[in-house]
Amino acid sequence: MSQYSRYLLKRFCYMLLTLFVIITATFFLMKLLPGTPFADEDSLSVLQLEIMNEKYGLNDPVFVQYLNYLKNVLQGDLGVTFQFNNTPVTQLLMDRAGPSLILGLQAMVFGTVFGTILGVVSALYRNRWIDHVTTFLAIAGRSMPNFVFAVILQFVFAVTLNWFPIAFWEDGFLSSVLPTIALGMAPLADSARFVRTEMIEVLNSDYIELAKAKGLSDKYIIVKHALRNAVIPLVTIIGPMTASLMTGSLVVENIFSIPGIGEQFTKSILVNDFPTIMGVTIMYSTLLVVIVLFMDIIYGWLDPRMRVVGGDQSE
Repeated sequence: MSQYSRYLLKRFCYMLLTLFVIITATFFLMKLLPGTPFADEDSLSVLQLEIMNEKYGLNDPVFVQYLNYLKNVLQGDLGVTFQFNNTPVTQLLMDRAGPSLILGLQAMVFGTVFGTILGVVSALYRNRWIDHVTTFLAIAGRSMPNFVFAVILQFVFAVTLNWFPIAFWEDGFLSSVLPTIALGMAPLADSARFVRTEMIEVLNSDYIELAKAKGLSDKYIIVKHALRNAVIPLVTIIGPMTASLMTGSLVVENIFSIPGIGEQFTKSILVNDFPTIMGVTIMYSTLLVVIVLFMDIIYGWLDPRMRVVGGDQSE
């Protein structure tokens, strides 16, 4: 087995350990929520509540419930939801994942692409008016919550101009434009800020001066040398941002009435739907650790100096 393969195997083991810790912590914290998961609790007698608790194993000691849940998860069984007539949690998440994944991917592409462009332009025209505009957008995009952008976009482009649907998920791509922009403002701001800072540093480096001395065109130098090195720090934040966006924004999905994972997660917490809470947590955590590993691989490809040797990073 090669050194790189051993590194990937070690990272995979870390992923499993991370998921185990997250599942364990979430399970026991979830049990601290007040109330029961039964919607009609007030209309049930003590005997009926006892029967329901027995049916779903809620009468067992918490640690026994935890061991049973771990065993079921290893078998691919996330349980059934208490909200929708015992629908399997896996099926519920699959039905809800589509809109959230579409929004997340679109927001990530929108944010990183336009953020990178703004960052490059800002660095090339440093201290000019376009740099000031880009800096303002970056500050606004990071400091202003995405639900504020959502309300503004709704009012301007849906209510006033009537260019896009105000809400719901019924008009195909048009329904996703406004929530995508609202969700994409944060990655756009981060991308612009990171790329601008790195581009300024890279453009002042010695190897860029050498490339200019060789007579290479400015376009070639920017794309081939400067941009490639400037986006390396950006890769480190793309992974967590992608996982977060793809699993949905709780508030934005509610504002636009989008039937995604974020909306379902909110409802599950309010009614103590334990299996759904755990299912969403597991899905988010798995997506996050997988994307972070993938970003590490991309990071090594972009900069060979960062490639793993013997399980450690050597520069």
